Amino acid sequence: MTTRRSGFTLIELLVVVAIISIIAAIGFVAYSGYVEAAKKKTAENAMMQLSLAQTEYYSENSSYYGVSSGSTCSPTSATSDAVEAALIEGAELFTDELGYNVCIIENNTRNYYIVSERNGGGCKIKLDGKQVFTREGC
Repeated sequence: MTTRRSGFTLIELLVVVAIISIIAAIGFVAYSGYVEAAKKKTAENAMMQLSLAQTEYYSENSSYYGVSSGSTCSPTSATSDAVEAALIEGAELFTDELGYNVCIIENNTRNYYIVSERNGGGCKIKLDGKQVFTREGC
């Protein structure tokens, strides 16, 4: 008489582990892309809030708030803090978790540009005074 053993063979277990690993890798890549897209959208929404605050600042001071004069600025944590302090009374829109910093360029045509850049480069978002976004490397 032969007895039958129940259980899984080593090959069956390895196949199951391999399948689960593939599914987990696909899920991780999809989740990472989702998180990046959500952070970019959050940065754009924060830029729109700053744009509205610029309108209010202009109505009170007859000029736009600008941290940097000229055609470029380099968004850093310090410029983000200065913009937030001046326009939205210190509320933190651009946190370290978001990974974006912001600066504002004031030009001579009574207009401004809000520039936001991903820490470490890669994605640069620009919002002009007419509420039009321009994206580079995103």
